[in-house]
This record gives sequence, structure tokens and C-alpha cells, in this order.
Amino acid sequence: MKYSVITVNYNNREGLLKTIESVVSQSFKDFEYIVIDGGSTDGSLEVIRQFADHIDYWVSEPDKGVYQAMNKGIARAKGDYLNFMNSGDCFYDSHVLESIAALGLTEDLIVGHDYHYNAETQQGFTTILPPRLTMLNFVHHTLPHQSTFFRRELFRDMPYDESLRIAADLKFYIHQICVNECSVRYTDVIVCRREPDGISNAQNDRRLAEHRQVVSEVLPPGAIKDYETLYKLDKWTMFKLFKVLENAKSRKWLIYCIKILNRLYQ
Repeated sequence: MKYSVITVNYNNREGLLKTIESVVSQSFKDFEYIVIDGGSTDGSLEVIRQFADHIDYWVSEPDKGVYQAMNKGIARAKGDYLNFMNSGDCFYDSHVLESIAALGLTEDLIVGHDYHYNAETQQGFTTILPPRLTMLNFVHHTLPHQSTFFRRELFRDMPYDESLRIAADLKFYIHQICVNECSVRYTDVIVCRREPDGISNAQNDRRLAEHRQVVSEVLPPGAIKDYETLYKLDKWTMFKLFKVLENAKSRKWLIYCIKILNRLYQ
């Protein structure tokens, strides 16, 4: 079996309905579908039962949070690659899995793009990805798990850390990509369509606190300060600079221009 698509839900009936419809409409059919519900009381269970013929495994029972639910899905999965399309997020179109499969990629992580869409303004944009993934990306950012396909074996010895509420995926990425150096391949395929999630200030404060906690577990304070200096640039400029520095010819011209600017503004 090629893919396992896992959806985690808790009291998000309308979001779950949109997600399930986007999954079952995929033109590529060599995948299993797993839904893990946290014991919802808002009618989500009725939606799951409505599509039960298209779902290979589902359960609705209380859990301790999104990462425990995702770990439950991982434990049941049999596909070569896992994708977490949680309730409220949707595949960009009905040909996403077909497009990914056609690439024939074998890397540990296959990373596509999110499309962020605001229904009120009817405007959207795709995610900006760095030239390659290093700690430079993870000090302040992470990857969109909705648009990433994970080789299932990556979770064998490292499931998501259930003690974290928001940043367990970041911890997973840092250890697998930066520490264990698993293989990563980007694709231009837009995998997921997302709408603004309306995260509260309290949730955002917790997200930032957990992010700092995870990063500080692998980097000393001095190294974090070095990365903070780079983040004085905006994300797009920083990623472009990173790409320039990896090319010998471009790097030479950049150094030359900096020297000229330094003489002009001394």
C-alpha cells in the first residue's frame, strides 16, 4: 500500500466534513484512510459514520491531545508514506495523491506546498520553503505537516512527544532532519489548502514557549543568538541569501558588493 492518510478530529464537524470529502475524492486510490476522533460531541461521529464505507479504520474515544491521536493513527497505519490531513485542512484538489505518486520519489520526507486561502478576501498564497532544511529554518519556523509525506519507518523509534501540546512535530523534524539527517525532497505540488485557523493569543503564547523549549534542547544559547541575528532579515530574504551563499560564484559577487557598501558607508 502506497499511502496512509490520517485525520485527527475533535469537535470540528464542519471541518471534518470538508477534510473527508477532499480525501475520498482523490483520483489515486492506492491508499488507506484512518480517522481518529477524540470523543467529539458535536455531530462529528455522524459525519464519520456517513463516510464509513470510505474509511479503513476509525475510532472515537477520549484522548490526551492531538499528538496522542496522531500516534494512534500511526500505530494503525500500513502505508509506505503517511500524510496527516487533520480536520479543517483539505487536499488542494482531487489529483494531489496522483501527482505525488507519479513523481516516484523514495526519500524519507516528501515536502510539498500549502495554499493559504482567506475566504473573506478571496486571496491566497503558497508557503515559502528554504533551499534546504537546516536548523536555520527550525529556530523560528517549522514545516507544514499537512503537505508532508513521511516514510512510516521514521516513527518506529520516535513517535510524537505527547508531553508537548503544539510543538511535537517541530521536535520530530529537528531530530529526524538535523540530527539523524534523514533524506528530504521538495516538490512543487501544492498538497494542502488551508484557511486561517484563528489561533488565540493564549495558544500562540504556548506555541512560542514550546518552540523555544524544543530548540533550546538541541542548541546552546550562543548558537540561538547567532540564528536570531539572521532572523533580523525577513524570511524570504534570508532564504534567498542562504541560497546565494551555497553557490561559489554568487557568493563571490555578494562578498564583493558588501565590501563596496562597507566602503561607501564608513
